[in-house]
Amino acid sequence: MFTGIIEETGEITELNHENGNLNIKVKAQITSELKVDQSVAHNGVCLTVVNIKGEEYTVTAIQETLDKSSLGDLKVGDFVNLERGMKIGARLDGHIVQGHVDQTAICKNVLEKDGSWEFTFEYDPAQQNVTIEKGSITVNGVSLTVVNSKINEFSVAIIPYTYEHTTFKNLKIGDKVNLEFDVIGKYVKRLNELRQA
Repeated sequence: MFTGIIEETGEITELNHENGNLNIKVKAQITSELKVDQSVAHNGVCLTVVNIKGEEYTVTAIQETLDKSSLGDLKVGDFVNLERGMKIGARLDGHIVQGHVDQTAICKNVLEKDGSWEFTFEYDPAQQNVTIEKGSITVNGVSLTVVNSKINEFSVAIIPYTYEHTTFKNLKIGDKVNLEFDVIGKYVKRLNELRQA
């Protein structure tokens, strides 16, 4: 379980394909505090630490994870948003995030405003995921509030702190991002589907 509050960005230093899996080596300041078997969210994807050496650690993404997220598009030198699992009894500063990507989206527009940025994302409506204005959404692991909501599109406002301390500063039009929709909204949607069945 995560909160969507990013601790730092980590640099991808090595990518190795092994059968259908992708081993991802990450250099990060939090490495010294990690242990093998610990869960860390990478751009919103919960992955297990399998090896630690010096300032770098390794996680493995299976084929299903690669198919449903943007992790398969990573290149050496890219940066990812990192968050360790939530501590029981700690303050929940973002919202409840599971680290399970629902689908990807494409960045359609970046609008620089006076002191902030507005990012617009478009996603495939076939999976019937929804956003609501002022509701929560996780984009590449970052807990955000929806500003504008349409059937298959939404916008979020990014303050300078979030822009500088996450990968949003590197995000361009056409880039693919990971989305995790609000878990409460997903349960409400599912209950409505069961009532109509």
